Amino acid sequence: MDISKTMTGDKDYPPNEGQRPGEPVEETASQGASPNGAGEPTEAAAEDPETLRNALAELNDKVLRLAAELENTRRRAEREKADIARYAIAGFARDLLTVADNFERALAAAPSADDAVPAEAFAAFLEGLKMTDRELIATFERHGVRRINPKGEKFDPHLHQAVAQAPGETPAGHVLDVAQPGFVIGDRVLRAAMVVVSTGAGENGADGESAASCGA
Repeated sequence: MDISKTMTGDKDYPPNEGQRPGEPVEETASQGASPNGAGEPTEAAAEDPETLRNALAELNDKVLRLAAELENTRRRAEREKADIARYAIAGFARDLLTVADNFERALAAAPSADDAVPAEAFAAFLEGLKMTDRELIATFERHGVRRINPKGEKFDPHLHQAVAQAPGETPAGHVLDVAQPGFVIGDRVLRAAMVVVSTGAGENGADGESAASCGA
């Protein structure tokens, strides 16, 4: 069947220019043209320059506001960091005020060298000092600070600093005596305990030997 004749109602029309007989007729530009006469439909007309300038100014204003807000946030963070560094020990210092008050009262009540002090008064004075010391240690512990008093424990170079060696009933390599207690906060050593390390019973060769650098 002749398709060209079927599409044209069996009428025999001559082919278009450059078209071979039997080929389907191609749609011309005028047949597929948009209502406005262009070959393809166009988008809406571009906005006018004034509208674009207003949109650009609004975007620029938003960027400037965001930059200012970020700068304010950075400055506020720096102030907060400085305040934390300056006042981080405020709670600790506040707790120590009571201890300081007790020490001040103890010093005020302490007898002078020329006073004759009854045994009962001296015992009460001494007990007051011990109570103040216990209060101080309790305050330390509430804030994560722990006192090290390692008498009888095995020498630990990470926590102890040996200042001497001496014979004694304490096993060799253990702390025979504590010259100065140490302190730690969490896992960090604030101050190592200064200790005398035992050389064991009858070990006189190291008696009195200075070992300040041992375990440092």
